[in-house]
Amino acid sequence: MSIASVLRRPIVTEKSTLLSDQGRYVFEVETHASKHDIAKAVEWAFNVKVVKVNTLKVPGKMKRYGRRPSKQPDWKKAIVSLQAGDTIQLFEGA
Repeated sequence: MSIASVLRRPIVTEKSTLLSDQGRYVFEVETHASKHDIAKAVEWAFNVKVVKVNTLKVPGKMKRYGRRPSKQPDWKKAIVSLQAGDTIQLFEGA
């Protein structure tokens, strides 16, 4: 797995915005990525120092298309804590 393909997209919600004030940022990541892979990918992409990575798997929701039930895919979320003083400009709105 290449470092560039680990991060899929940033998660920008009200809760993740509050976490960014504490130096913690939330990303959707590849489902098979390890914490070490995620830390290396964030350091490579944003030139910051990662202190800690927390991950969780989010189960997909059940949806209905007409009469047929369908399941959205499962995905993985990573909460990345950065070294004090480091920020990611993508979340700062600059």
